[in-house]
Amino acid sequence: MRTHTRRTAQKPWERFASVMALIWLVFLIYPMVGLVRSEAATAWVVLGWTALVLFVVLYVVGAIRGMRSDAPIGSPRGPGPWLFFAGLICCALLCAPAVGGTALSFLPFIMSFASYGLTRAWHWIAIAAALIIAALFVLLAPGGVGYVTLLIIIALLAVVNTVSTTLITRSAEAERLGLELATSTGREAVARDVHDLIGHSLTVVRLKAQLARRLIDSDPERARAELADIESLTAEAIAGVRATVSGARTVTLDEQLAASGDALRAAGVELAVDGDPAALSPAQALTATWILREATTNVLRHAEASLVRVQVGPGRLSIADDGRGRSDQEGNGVRGMRERAAAAGARFRIDDEDSGGTLVEVMW
Repeated sequence: MRTHTRRTAQKPWERFASVMALIWLVFLIYPMVGLVRSEAATAWVVLGWTALVLFVVLYVVGAIRGMRSDAPIGSPRGPGPWLFFAGLICCALLCAPAVGGTALSFLPFIMSFASYGLTRAWHWIAIAAALIIAALFVLLAPGGVGYVTLLIIIALLAVVNTVSTTLITRSAEAERLGLELATSTGREAVARDVHDLIGHSLTVVRLKAQLARRLIDSDPERARAELADIESLTAEAIAGVRATVSGARTVTLDEQLAASGDALRAAGVELAVDGDPAALSPAQALTATWILREATTNVLRHAEASLVRVQVGPGRLSIADDGRGRSDQEGNGVRGMRERAAAAGARFRIDDEDSGGTLVEVMW
C-alpha cells in the first residue's frame, strides 16, 4: 500500500500577506489625528472618516489579492488592480478637506500599490506625481515646511520601491531563463539518447537482415531465427524511442511523484513522501523530476526494496530505499543523474544508508 503525504502548497508571501499589509497602516495615524483635530465642518469630518476606513479596506484587500496573484510584477491581470488604485485615490481626495496637509500620508500607500500592483509605467507615474504633489505642498502651502518629513519619506520610499521591484523582476526573469535552460538541456539529452538508441538498433537490424538474406536458401531455419530476432529488436527499439521521447514532455514533480508511486506499487514497493514539491523553484523541480524518475528506475531494477522514502524541502530532494544497497560499479543511470545535477548547479550525492539501502540526494 502506498503512503503519499503532502502539505497544501502555499507561497510564503501568501501566508503573511495580511500581516505585511497591516504593518504599513501605522502611517495612517497622521490622517487619523488630523480627523480628530479637524476644524472642518462635521459633514467633511464624517466623510473623511468614511473615506479613511474605505481606504484601509481597499488597500488591505488589494494588497492581499496582488500577493496571491500569479501575475508577475508589472503585469496586472484584469480590471481589478486598476479599480482598487482608482478607489485609493478617490478616498484620499475625499479625506483631504478634513485633514489638510496630513493627506500626504496617503501618497506612500498609493505609490506602493502602483509599484507592485500596476504596470512599470504607472510605477514611474505614481512616483513622479507623489513627489511633485508633496514638494509643491511643502514649498507653497502655508505651514507646508512642517511636512518636509513626509516629503523625505516619500522620496526614500520611491527609491526603495524602484530597487525592490527591479530586483524582483530580474529574479523572476533569471528563474524563467534557468527553467528554459534546464528544459533545453534535458531535450538535448533526449535527442542524444534517441540518436544512440536508433543508431545501435538499426546497425544490428541491418547486419541480421544481411545474414538472413544469405541464409534464406541454404539454412531456412536459421534465417527464420534471424528474422525473429529482427522483429524483437525492432519492437524493443520502438518501445525505447517511445519511452525516451515521452520524457521530453515537461512533467511536474507532482506528476512524477504520482507516476513513481504507481510504478513502485505495481512492484510491491511502498512510497512515502514527506514535504511539498512547491518548496523547489521551477528550475529545481525540473531537475528533481528527472532524478526522481531515474532513481525510481534504479530501485525497480536493482534495489529489491520494500520501501522508498522521498523527502522534498527548500533546495533539496532525497530518495532513500531499504534495498540491498549500491553496487561497486556506477552505471549509466547514476552518471546521468550526476550530470543533470551538475548542469543545474546542484550537488549530487549517492551513498549507502546506515540501515541498508541506498540514498540519492540532490541539493542546491
